[in-house]
Amino acid sequence: MSLSLGSIVEVLGGELHGDATLAIEGLSPLETASPQHLSFLSHPKYQSQLAASRAACVIVSPQMRDIALSRGACIVSEQPYLYFARVTQLWKKSLPQAVRPQVHPSAVIDPEAFVHPLARIGALCVIERGARIGADTELKSRVTVGENCVLGERCIVHSGVVIGADGFGFAPNAGAWEKIEQLGAVRIGNDVEIGANTCIDRGALQDTVIDDGVKLDNLIQIGHNVRVGKHTAMAGCVGVAGSAVIGAHCTIGGGAIVLGHLALADHVNISAASVVTRSIRKPGHYTGLFPIDDNAAWEKNAASVKQLHSLRDRIRALEDKFKK
Repeated sequence: MSLSLGSIVEVLGGELHGDATLAIEGLSPLETASPQHLSFLSHPKYQSQLAASRAACVIVSPQMRDIALSRGACIVSEQPYLYFARVTQLWKKSLPQAVRPQVHPSAVIDPEAFVHPLARIGALCVIERGARIGADTELKSRVTVGENCVLGERCIVHSGVVIGADGFGFAPNAGAWEKIEQLGAVRIGNDVEIGANTCIDRGALQDTVIDDGVKLDNLIQIGHNVRVGKHTAMAGCVGVAGSAVIGAHCTIGGGAIVLGHLALADHVNISAASVVTRSIRKPGHYTGLFPIDDNAAWEKNAASVKQLHSLRDRIRALEDKFKK
């Protein structure tokens, strides 16, 4: 399969410098591209890779146009990375599509569930009573959608996802645990993508809510009664404990943890492996981790950190003494 540079620009726009009839046979990063590939430069700091790249054509910003032209053909776009993303979409649409049933014969769908005729249900999926799946939503293989859970339109749910398992709710009783029945559900908006083996628990009383445009990576745990705002993205292995509220347009790096009942404002960015222990009311980039070090040095620093409280009290006592 191939696409000409001219056909790509005709569909996606951009400013082509080069032979419009040149056939592109694949998409590739700069460092591994061959003379038949289209690549992109997303940040000026990688321009050394641009000079050395063998790509047939490179998507660049206007600021990088002259440098790109010095090595060969280019497509100029204000947002090269976004343009490349749209090229991948165009490429996938152009690939031969295997004929597949809308609902795989092995899927188990309760008679009281509703699956839109334009939804696609993969092999070994289970959709329980009262669940609703919207138009153009695709469930890959082995997805489970629990009772009364709702998925909107144009969602992609990858293999192994569980939507609507019971939240982790137990009351202590004489040294044992008494189960709190989870009576809510999960409501997922439109254009949401959920990575493989991610779990989204149903609410205890109210629903767990994932709003429009949210993107969740693989192996994420969303606890009961969590609310995630529009177009927020979370990388792999994030854990969000029960009743946390995540704002819109947030990003949470891989392995980060958000403790229960906390709130994050819109446009909050959490670094990978951070632990969010307090609510964040102001947009910005936040990091909460102890840097990796040689173990012996790390233990000494950790011991010093444990003494900060007493050191603070001693400093305050000295300040009070000198004020007198």
